[in-house]
Amino acid sequence: MTKNVLLKAKDFATEITIHNARENMMSTQHQISQEHITNNKAVRSTLISRGITPENLPPEVDVKKVERKINSDEKKVLKNIKTLNKDDNR
Repeated sequence: MTKNVLLKAKDFATEITIHNARENMMSTQHQISQEHITNNKAVRSTLISRGITPENLPPEVDVKKVERKINSDEKKVLKNIKTLNKDDNR
């Protein structure tokens, strides 16, 4: 259960980033990275305010799987932004 909460939290932060990048027409990697950092901090703050501290949760998933998930999420954000930029140039 706990791994699902954390993975969903990461997914949520990524989806917020994608939404805000489109809505605010972000076009540079720096802008998008900063947005992603901001959203991850906000989601973490929400988890902590609800009594879920990620560092205190027992490990339930292989670290390599988590790293692959994070890398996949980051690629997803960048791919969506590139697609958005292509659509804007038409």
